[in-house]
Amino acid sequence: LWNGSFPFYPGTNACFPFDTTRAVIVSVFLSMLATFIIILPGIRGRGRLFWFLRVVMGLFVGAVVLTIQFTRDWETGWVTANTSYKSFSRALVNADIGLHIGLAGVNITLVGNPVNQVNETINYNEHFAWSFDADYDHSYGEGLEKGLPSPILYVAEKFTTQSPCGVHRQYRISGHYASLTLWMAFCTWLISILLFSMPILLYGGYMLLLTATLMLFSLLFFFTARNTPKCPIQFGPASLKTEYGGSFWLTLATGLLCLLLGLGVIILNSVQPEKLKLVFNLDEGKGEE
Repeated sequence: LWNGSFPFYPGTNACFPFDTTRAVIVSVFLSMLATFIIILPGIRGRGRLFWFLRVVMGLFVGAVVLTIQFTRDWETGWVTANTSYKSFSRALVNADIGLHIGLAGVNITLVGNPVNQVNETINYNEHFAWSFDADYDHSYGEGLEKGLPSPILYVAEKFTTQSPCGVHRQYRISGHYASLTLWMAFCTWLISILLFSMPILLYGGYMLLLTATLMLFSLLFFFTARNTPKCPIQFGPASLKTEYGGSFWLTLATGLLCLLLGLGVIILNSVQPEKLKLVFNLDEGKGEE
């Protein structure tokens, strides 16, 4: 022991850095929205409100479809427990242990109650990737070499390829195909924006329906992994259980929104084409294919 701590462990790991990918995506779409707001006074008449709603709706769908590719809260769970902190030590700490599952890996957090215990600051957030260009077992091995806290390594071990839980393959493949369908949904969203601006309204509605279908299919892929039998994650009497996270519900809500908008465009085009032209600020002679 050196000054009451184990010298072969590194210093306290900092919290996981700010998600720059999400910040860049949000900044780009907010910049586009600000540009359209500047243009808004140039739109005349009652069509200004419809035009602004179309812009906001289109940017919102695009931002969501792109952002959820990189979020790590498709499935989340928390537990508060008294647990051992490090190997070869009998010291117990009271901490919140969190598990956050995304399409490309897991995030495991450990926050002490209070943060300062056993002469250390207990505030960890570690990411272990399982995308096809990453080696989960290698990341787990690096965590062992760094001497990460025992609760983090215990949870991470449940998702290794050698774990008897056998959930690594299901989550990895499901996340890969869910990500693929979301990229396809982003492409169909771009096509729908292009068709609405040409304007070819009917086929733009079809593309919105396809966008909604792909987003809902991505949920179905993730659902198959979520419902595979899991090993219990126990910390004494406390059990870490996960539920669907914010990204899952946001994807579901956005998919249903695209479904309603697409159906609305198709129905209006068949029943009340004049009202549809009014919504898209079209003259009588425009909008024909």
